[in-house]
Amino acid sequence: MHSAPLGYRFAVASAGFRKEGRADLALVVSDAPAAAAGVFTQNLFPAAPVLVGRSMLAARQTARAALINSGQANACTGDEGVRLCRATQALTAGAVGLDAEDILPASTGVIGPQLLMDRWEKAVPKLAANLGASGPEDFARAIMTTDAFPKLAAREVSLPGGTARFLGIAKGAGMICPNMATMLCVALADIEVETPAWRELLRETVATTFNRVTVDGDTSTNDTLYGLANGCSGVRAAPGLPGWDACAEALAGVLGELAYMLVKDGEGASKVAHIRVVGARSAADAELAARAVGHSQLVKTALYGRDANWGRIVAALGRSGANFDPQAARVSLCGVELFRNGQPTNSDFDALLAEPLKERDLSIDISLGDGPGEYTLLASDLTHDYVNVNADYRS
Repeated sequence: MHSAPLGYRFAVASAGFRKEGRADLALVVSDAPAAAAGVFTQNLFPAAPVLVGRSMLAARQTARAALINSGQANACTGDEGVRLCRATQALTAGAVGLDAEDILPASTGVIGPQLLMDRWEKAVPKLAANLGASGPEDFARAIMTTDAFPKLAAREVSLPGGTARFLGIAKGAGMICPNMATMLCVALADIEVETPAWRELLRETVATTFNRVTVDGDTSTNDTLYGLANGCSGVRAAPGLPGWDACAEALAGVLGELAYMLVKDGEGASKVAHIRVVGARSAADAELAARAVGHSQLVKTALYGRDANWGRIVAALGRSGANFDPQAARVSLCGVELFRNGQPTNSDFDALLAEPLKERDLSIDISLGDGPGEYTLLASDLTHDYVNVNADYRS
């Protein structure tokens, strides 16, 4: 069970957007106006709900709800897609007694088709009737597409004014290489916080959590992370006040746990590689190196095959664009140093790593010298199932 922060109600409904009989429409409503934040895809083809959400948050400080559908991306749908997105807000607002501008939209599914408004019109009354009867896990299941499991994480922190609660709900398994957040996520809190501080905290936390994972190197047109903080706990939080650091740590824990789940799910993934680069000349060089390894299909397939093929890691480093002395590079896999001084350190890697490579979580530690730059990245392996899932996605 994941206890929600105070002052939030959940609803789900089945609209038949992709499959009949399963919930595919989800709503969370705050009982009070909430400080509202959002981080969105940097893809140059942002989906209609991304355009609408950006516009809303640029114009106002608060929101009351987040509305998410699965099965219809509403991406690359032009002006009509934006109009229909706003129509779904108006439909939902009328049914639950909110203003349309109170509802932040997000969508996931196949790119291209327009929204099926006849199904929206039938489903929204059911959604409104369900408000308060569903819970966080119902919401998480309703926004899933190819996800193997619902993704939720929660934290509670004791502050001078009382207990503050944080909850994150996310979906995502493929098309994961965020350049902002994840495919879709809602982060909820019951702290009382000024909107500018909340937005900055969310951006900073995304940078060290969701922006440091990769499944397949693809950034979605729909990536959206909304953060709502409604103050219903009565606990005030602000930079410089006692407890602010604890709130930041709690939010980082929630988003970090969700980010790990994305990679663990990874559309057939069987491994999570924890790639850590240190000793680079700059943080940018460290990131280039980590991402070259994490994106490499040869490295990914070696991890899936439990193959201690250090040459693939070294080759990825060499083409990464990072500026380093090859003779200074060192590579370890699962705690076993494989490469140093431009050559392998041992000839019996397969025996040494036979058991460690059976684990789900695998560490890849890389040192590029003695510089100050460092970076961490979570990456999945690449399995047969990934191809099967994505080859069959529309069929």
